[in-house]
Amino acid sequence: MPIEIVCKIKFAGEDAKPKEKEAGDEQSLLGAARGAAAPRDLATFASTSTLHGLGRACGPGPHGLRRTLWALALLTSLAAFLYQAAGLARGYLTRPHLVVMDPAAPAPVAGFPAVTLCNINRFRHSALSDADIFHLANLTGLPPKDRDGHRAAGLRYPEPDMVDILNRTGHQLADMLKSCNFSGHHCSASNFSVVYTRYGKCYTFNADPQSSLASRVGGMGSGLEIMLDIQQEEYLPIWRETNETSFEAGIRVQIHSQEEPPYIHQLGFGVSPGFQTFVSCQEQRLTYLPQPWGNCRAESGLREPELQGYSAYSVSACRLRCEKEAVLQRCHCRMVHMPGNETICPPNIYIECADHTLDSLGGGSEGPCFCPTPCNLTRYGKEISMVRIPNRGSARYLARKYKRNETYIRENFLVLDVFFEALTSEAMEQRAAYGLSALLGDLGGQMGLFIGASVLTLLEILDYIYEVSWDRLRRVWRRPKTPLRTATGGISTLGLQELKEQSTCPSQGRAEGGGTSGLLPNHHPPGGLFEDFAC
Repeated sequence: MPIEIVCKIKFAGEDAKPKEKEAGDEQSLLGAARGAAAPRDLATFASTSTLHGLGRACGPGPHGLRRTLWALALLTSLAAFLYQAAGLARGYLTRPHLVVMDPAAPAPVAGFPAVTLCNINRFRHSALSDADIFHLANLTGLPPKDRDGHRAAGLRYPEPDMVDILNRTGHQLADMLKSCNFSGHHCSASNFSVVYTRYGKCYTFNADPQSSLASRVGGMGSGLEIMLDIQQEEYLPIWRETNETSFEAGIRVQIHSQEEPPYIHQLGFGVSPGFQTFVSCQEQRLTYLPQPWGNCRAESGLREPELQGYSAYSVSACRLRCEKEAVLQRCHCRMVHMPGNETICPPNIYIECADHTLDSLGGGSEGPCFCPTPCNLTRYGKEISMVRIPNRGSARYLARKYKRNETYIRENFLVLDVFFEALTSEAMEQRAAYGLSALLGDLGGQMGLFIGASVLTLLEILDYIYEVSWDRLRRVWRRPKTPLRTATGGISTLGLQELKEQSTCPSQGRAEGGGTSGLLPNHHPPGGLFEDFAC
């Protein structure tokens, strides 16, 4: 029985390329099976996009002058849109605002404001004791003296109490107030509350916010009307000038809300003796915008007071708090009109601390004390007019009534009349002149005018960018490895008799290149690859 030997011969060079092709075909089939479609090219996207002009500039078709002109038109329109959009964005970032005035309808009643008044003279000369003059020498400019009028270098007095000095030596409202009427009803000094300011002991009418008075009609005679005697004979003589020396005669008045403490040395106005001063008021309710349109201070909504010593936040309260902190830092004490429980500054350093307070505080946003305006504020607009009093007939009458001479009446008496012009209020509100909705509307109009696009067009472009980017990333992540070169086999059949012989079979002859003729007819590889194979 003949025996055949089957030999496998590896032909690496011939079958490498078919194997690579088969591997690539297999991966293509796998990709097709997974459903991963190739992204659209730019021409296909441009032909289907809703962006005007993009299909004519980048769509399929031959390149020529027409397409070049469309591309220039598209780029010009895009540049014009970007220029307009940048201008709109700059205008929005400036946060412009406008003020809207809205006069309210007349109300049946209107809450009357608080009225604070101070005599410009801080201390009554007749009420000062030797100890007071000694302690207040730096503040008043008066030289220390004893009871006999001689200067005493070795006098020793107990430590002064500034609150007691102000209460005892300040002008007493019961002595100054000659008549008082509110809306036709009589009032007295008991309707005023004592308050301390930089002018010393002052008085506030209608100070309690829980029981504030109201006006039921506008015009003169419907508000507060008072007659005061400023007591010029009690004014301190000027021995030498200090920063607290005053050359005026009269009172300082401030009209404010009940929630706001008086800041009369800066916000008050003067009323002169010998005149009747008419103050016509109108309530103004102001609403400011917070950041980023303005710099107002929004309410915190907490039940605790925002400023220690005050029930509500106000610019005046903030300024007083800043002054107190400056005085505490410099003098380690506070002045009488400042809130808190700290020690009151003694009179000998009182003026020094007051001067440091005025010099160290700044009113701007860069200063050490920045007090923003509250977002909701009530203030009172004022129109002031005056007439001279008394006339000749009333001077004699007042002189007899108050047991004074006519000269004293003309030099010391004044009348203050504070009333509402009408029971209406003005609402002044800041509003954003250019908001986000207006910006979006203008951008949409410019976008439609120049490039004919909308928000959906932008989504189309973003979707195409995402599609192309994702395809690039997927190719990087799933890039196929180069297949290894695999070997292929060829099969040859040899007879046993041929293996026994040491030479080639004489009857077969030699093949080209010295190959044996004992191979099967169908297993001759091309190109003489069996030249070195020995049977």
